[in-house]
Amino acid sequence: MSLLQDLVIAYRVLADHGIIDAYGHISVRSPTNPDRFFMARSIAPELVTEADMMELGMDSEPIDPPKGFSPVLERFIHGEVYKARPEVMAVVHNHSPSVIPFCCTNTGLKPIFHMSAFIGQGVPNWEIRDAREGTDMLVRDSQLGDSLAKKLGGHPAALMRGHGAVVVGETLGVAVGRSVYLEQNARMQFQAEMLKGPNGSITFMDDKEVAANVAWQEYGRFWNLVRTKMIKQLEAEKQG
Repeated sequence: MSLLQDLVIAYRVLADHGIIDAYGHISVRSPTNPDRFFMARSIAPELVTEADMMELGMDSEPIDPPKGFSPVLERFIHGEVYKARPEVMAVVHNHSPSVIPFCCTNTGLKPIFHMSAFIGQGVPNWEIRDAREGTDMLVRDSQLGDSLAKKLGGHPAALMRGHGAVVVGETLGVAVGRSVYLEQNARMQFQAEMLKGPNGSITFMDDKEVAANVAWQEYGRFWNLVRTKMIKQLEAEKQG
């Protein structure tokens, strides 16, 4: 199966899990030219097919775009992250609903669940007002994308106040897995906050536990499972 087919699957999987809505997007770096990346044109993720893919350069502009194709407005998130992080091979921008409250309160995301241990490596919160005031919250150009990439730094993910998150991975499967488990951790952390009451406490993972879990978490089994299911679903769609 080709890289672009896997990218289609990633779009469909994250839409199926409610991680990306009609406006979320995913990209993958070209394995043959690290200065280029692929992502779908401006279209709802649940509708993405291989024919919708576009190739873009590090300036986040399409290379020989098919006639009638419009690139994603916030493509600058992807281009600027790829420029700043040469080891990153995939980028997800989502509006993950359980994550949003952590973007706009003083409660930070912490690893409560071993499958989301990567959160212990830090998930900073990007405030778009620090880069530019009076925006519509969208990353419409390279300046805003660069500001977000700098806030992301070397972390696996960053929150975007009042907007969502950007999640990265050394593989497409890792970026997808982290996106799903970021949402799950946010939901569980909120539940734990409700359960503990005013006088209780939450036991989060410590640094040693984070390191021990991150060391093995490539999300290979998860990616294989959701990929296999989605392949069957896409084949059923083709058969009508």
